[in-house]
Amino acid sequence: MRWTLKPKPEQHEIDALSKALNVDPLVAHLLIQRDITNYDEAKKFFRPELAQLHDPFQMKDMNIAVERIEKAIVNNENILVFGDYDVDGTTAVALVSSYLLTFYPNVATYIPDRYTEGYGVSFQGIDFAEDNGFSLIIALDCGVKAIDKVAYAKAKNIEFIICDHHRPGKELPEAIAVLDPKRDDCHYPYDELCGCGVGFKLVQALASRRDETIDDLIPYLDLVATAIGADIVPITGENRVLAYYGLRVINENPRVGFRAIINQIKKTELTITDVVFIIAPRINAAGRMKHGQHAVDLLTETNLIQAEQFASGIEKYNSDRRDLDQEITKEALSQIVENKEEERYTSVVFKETWHKGVIGIVASRLTETYYRPTLVFTKSGDKLAASARSVKGFDVYNALEGCSECIEQFGGHKYAAGLTLVENQYEAFKAQFEKVVGETIDPKLLIPEILIDAPIKLSEISPKLLRIIKQLAPFGPGNMTPIFMSENLNDSGYAKGVGEDGKHLKLSVNQNGIGPIGCIGFNLGEKLSLVKNGNRFSAAFSLDENEWQGHVSLQLKLRDIRNT
Repeated sequence: MRWTLKPKPEQHEIDALSKALNVDPLVAHLLIQRDITNYDEAKKFFRPELAQLHDPFQMKDMNIAVERIEKAIVNNENILVFGDYDVDGTTAVALVSSYLLTFYPNVATYIPDRYTEGYGVSFQGIDFAEDNGFSLIIALDCGVKAIDKVAYAKAKNIEFIICDHHRPGKELPEAIAVLDPKRDDCHYPYDELCGCGVGFKLVQALASRRDETIDDLIPYLDLVATAIGADIVPITGENRVLAYYGLRVINENPRVGFRAIINQIKKTELTITDVVFIIAPRINAAGRMKHGQHAVDLLTETNLIQAEQFASGIEKYNSDRRDLDQEITKEALSQIVENKEEERYTSVVFKETWHKGVIGIVASRLTETYYRPTLVFTKSGDKLAASARSVKGFDVYNALEGCSECIEQFGGHKYAAGLTLVENQYEAFKAQFEKVVGETIDPKLLIPEILIDAPIKLSEISPKLLRIIKQLAPFGPGNMTPIFMSENLNDSGYAKGVGEDGKHLKLSVNQNGIGPIGCIGFNLGEKLSLVKNGNRFSAAFSLDENEWQGHVSLQLKLRDIRNT
């Protein structure tokens, strides 16, 4: 792995902030790296307030969207809340529909089928709206590129309000309103909201017209925090405030659907990491294995017994998803080896029987293994569908634009995208994608990078430091968990591989007579020889807690080790 030490802030800046906040210089160092340079900024960071949220009417078209919904209510129209089948989409649909239903009954939800309809707004969904008398569709986490679909709906006298956060194309759909902070002509102060976040801004705007305050909307923030974590948007600015309060709701007073999941996993005090790796996969599993509407049903249920039945079904979907994920990943890795493609700039694999619901996860697994921009294809009707994942620093969305002549349609983000193409274009696309990536990627991006905030001595590590670092949470893009490095370490003599086949590394370290401090290195078991026999080594790590038989102790969570 590539260790990159972040630039150290100027010493006078560290000293000034350390004095202003009465904190250790190391803490001031970490804050300045997060663009926090004075007392007021630190106060906002450590003590987020809902008052810091922006006025939703600063978003382009918000006033139009609110007026159209109010008109629909006055005219007793049927409103269809439509969203994508992933976590961001289903949480957004649950949020907007459940809010509207608190004061207006003519509201229903629609999640497209991943297999028969595919991603985003669908013709089938519009036909459903026509057949059932819906004259207004609110599309969440999708729609900003659905020009033909919105035109199709318009011909049927069905109007659209689009709430999206993906990059628009050159042309916008002819919707009544397009709420998307990434629009070039939208000057909303924060453009990194997730789809559920844009949906929340719509609800915030509607609420303000009904003399409701932001405090009335706090119960909906568990959904927003889950979407923020799952969609890997930056946890900065407005997202940090929403995630901070959303996590508080999840831990103190979650909606019944979350309570049902938490009761199953029997875990207390969830962090944003727990939301990403425990709650989000379960919500996602519904859309991957069965249908995303199951997730909406769980997230909007108000009866705990019924919610626990829904959660039990979703748990089964998640278990099936894990089994398929492992099986397909194994096949995909074998395909790369058999085709002798380890030295390519990209990993592109295809098998027509692979389950469409898990190819995105498999693409992530392959990226972890070979660290290349990766696409996993499967058959979807008479087309091929793929999920793309990228490596840090490389924009796979731009790379796909460079292959557009081979692609039928695509959409997504810098690091994750989806696409479809006709089967006879597969080989041409594969060659073009390899060519585009090979010509545009910096070779160093093909080596995983660990960004290190600061070097540190073991003598500087303490429970107090860990307590302060925990206050920097919630962590995520834009505010990652601080990573430190220490040199000239040695093991106290008890290093061993633990877990299946010694996959993980467990040891305790000393440095110049300071220590020992316990360490765990997940998936670092193969580096056991580096720390044996009194060898000196360097470690990159974050600070963590180890809980064992009721006893909590500080430990280092190793990210990598290497010879000093």
